[in-house]
Amino acid sequence: MSSPELSQPALNRAMTEAVEFVHAEGWDARPTIFALVPTHLVADQLAAMEEETASPLTLIVQDNVPENIEPGSEELADYVSRLAWPREVAGAILAQEIKFRDTSSEDPSPRPARLYSGALREEGIETTLLQLRPTEEELEAAGPFAEDDIQLRGGPQVAPGVIAALRYGLNQDPDELD
Repeated sequence: MSSPELSQPALNRAMTEAVEFVHAEGWDARPTIFALVPTHLVADQLAAMEEETASPLTLIVQDNVPENIEPGSEELADYVSRLAWPREVAGAILAQEIKFRDTSSEDPSPRPARLYSGALREEGIETTLLQLRPTEEELEAAGPFAEDDIQLRGGPQVAPGVIAALRYGLNQDPDELD
């Protein structure tokens, strides 16, 4: 039986925290990678956090994404797949801005969006979410707090290549790399 931090609900909660963090940074951002560490491993640093409100996983932002790597690029996929996470890292989340074409909408032209992909070491525990960037017309019609309304889409087999890159990095042994 897996531990509470290696569960779909734990990943879902971490994904929500990642969405809120990236959303607060605003649009036109660089890719963001989060390491997901079991909270009990960093409990001393988070002593102020009450146990009943603590997430099973804590997000740790990775600030080392090279400046020249663009969201949605082959270079980003290569970079993510080459990350070798220490065993203490239970999973990872990649947030990136992309162009999304919704073929089911009236206007199928590409639109800015954020893609959030997360995976845990435990096979099959993964999630991908999409947040469309609202147009000026949508923001104006929705009122003064429209920017704060985060609407997400998601489902199985969304961005399987990103999940595969994250999972590949999670399965690497950092001690075996040069």
